[in-house]
Amino acid sequence: MEARCQCGSVVFKTPLAKPLALYICHCAECRRQTSSAFGTSAIFPRFPLPASDLLSCYKRPTPSGHTLYCYFCRNCGTRLLHTTPGKNVVSVKGGCIEGLDWTRAIHIWTKSAMVPIPEGTETYSGEPTESDYCTSQESLDQPLDYPPPDAAGMLVGSGGWPSESEAAGNDDKTVRGACELSG
Repeated sequence: MEARCQCGSVVFKTPLAKPLALYICHCAECRRQTSSAFGTSAIFPRFPLPASDLLSCYKRPTPSGHTLYCYFCRNCGTRLLHTTPGKNVVSVKGGCIEGLDWTRAIHIWTKSAMVPIPEGTETYSGEPTESDYCTSQESLDQPLDYPPPDAAGMLVGSGGWPSESEAAGNDDKTVRGACELSG
């Protein structure tokens, strides 16, 4: 799938023709990140960073104590990707993907929803307890070798592999009441 920021400075292709899962998150962190009523995350297997001098990174702790790396275009500010060290999946922000099929989106953190949730959709009042990415989710969540031999350009940190402390999620700040996908 083709993806790009608003100004077109950062352009990339996803590794699959459709995401493993698509989430519409109503948590406070996703609302802040998007300056809207919800955030969207299309889950794909980890892939190399898009080649662009304009790609920058913000990081923050997640509720589970990991570090979430949030990539955005320095020129227009569009949030594009989120990743967590040790997971082999990446979240591509739904609004930057051309031709995304929204009909099977899963609504999460609906207890914080600011807009009505469409009837008949799969919903979770908070974080889902299990992932429906695919039958091989267990292999997707296995930690990568530290650092992997091909670490250059991988979706971690801003320009390099995180320290062992960052990879282990040893950060004293945590965000409560937010999904693991938000920024």
